[in-house]
Amino acid sequence: MGKTIRQLSEELKLSKQAINQRINSLNGFRSKHTYKVKNHLEVDDQGVKMLANFDKQKRQERQQNQQDKNDKDENIDRILLKQLDVKDQQIANLQQALDQQQKLQIATVAENHQLKEHVRKLSGLLESSSSTQQQQSNDKDDTLSNSDNASQSKGKENIVDTDKKQKKTRKNKAQLNWWHFW
Repeated sequence: MGKTIRQLSEELKLSKQAINQRINSLNGFRSKHTYKVKNHLEVDDQGVKMLANFDKQKRQERQQNQQDKNDKDENIDRILLKQLDVKDQQIANLQQALDQQQKLQIATVAENHQLKEHVRKLSGLLESSSSTQQQQSNDKDDTLSNSDNASQSKGKENIVDTDKKQKKTRKNKAQLNWWHFW
């Protein structure tokens, strides 16, 4: 035997409008659980139980929806945290590569500076030795001018030969010293 909306409102301590709202919010409730007796709408026993448990059911649905949303948010959070860890690792690797590049750059600049200093020293030695050789050749030329032309030409050839030999040995030494750094 069913109950009227007025009886349900007194039993559930709700207004008749609240009972009607619950009936309307449940899909197919009117067609399955209500029937008309004279001028009154009555709800069968199964419908009464559904209306009595309406709050519990809605609460459970809300809790389930909230739980689903929380699970989804947690999954998104996990994914974002993993991505953040990967990005942190990439940044650390890039920072390390940058540090290595800077150290290499500093070492290259220092090595270039050393090589320039070494080249300056070598060029200074070559200049001083060439000026010494010119003085020696001038002195020899003066002494040779007093001797006869035949001996003079032989002396010049010897000087030219010795100059060439000395220059070759200096170049070889300079090249060996230069490539020593590489």
